[in-house]
Formats: sequence, C-alpha cells, structure tokens
Amino acid sequence: MALMKKKNRPTGDIPTSSMADIAFLLLVFFLVTTVFDEERGLSIVLPEAENEVEVPPKNILFLMVQPDGLVNIQRGENPQIQSGVRASQISAIWRQELANNPNLIAAVRTAPNAPYRFMVDVLDQLQVAGADKISLQILE
Repeated sequence: MALMKKKNRPTGDIPTSSMADIAFLLLVFFLVTTVFDEERGLSIVLPEAENEVEVPPKNILFLMVQPDGLVNIQRGENPQIQSGVRASQISAIWRQELANNPNLIAAVRTAPNAPYRFMVDVLDQLQVAGADKISLQILE
C-alpha cells in the first residue's frame, strides 16, 4: 500500500500574535500627532505696576455686575445708582457717557458669586462701544 502524504491546507485563522503590537503603535501614533486647541482667554493689556495714576472720581463710570446678571451703574461721585441695567444696554450707555466726558474710565466691579459670563458680557459690550480704558475689580 502506498503512503499518501497529507497536504497542508490553509486555515481560515487570522494570526493575532502581533495584533497588540499594532494596536499600541497606532495608539502612540495618534497620541503624538493629535493637536489640541489652545484655550483663548480675554485679550487684556495690563499696565505695569509702577504706572499707577490717581484718577478723579468724576472720570469713572462704575459698572457693578450683580449675581443675577443685571448691572448697576454709578457715575463718579454721584450717589445715585441706576440699577437693573441689562448687559446689552451697556454699549449705548457708554457711548452717551463718553460723549459727555472723553476722559471716562470704565470700572467693572463684579460680585464674587456672579458667574464669569456676566462679566464677559459687560466687557464685550464695552469693547463694541470702543472703550479702551477699563478697570476690573471685585465688588465688595
């Protein structure tokens, strides 16, 4: 009787021995090539510490941001406070006050428990109105 050789038939299995190596190489590749967006903050130019100047109170418009998002406005030394102003109205008020006093400075005072977005809304409105002299303070 003649001996028959068995043929090696190809199997349908996928070799998985190097699959982990490939997965880690892909993981490292994507981690190295990924670009993360940088968070942009407010573009504010801060003065040097030695440039402190005494400003007359008549040249200051106080904008006091409340925790509910409304703004109280006080003009210089005037004890009257205009309360309940929306942030969207700040730009018109600033333009009107600036026409009366070209040396005006906006003093934005924010309550410690007010959300950050309310202060940003006021700063955005001042920027739209062309305000270039702004002081940021915490409301006490």
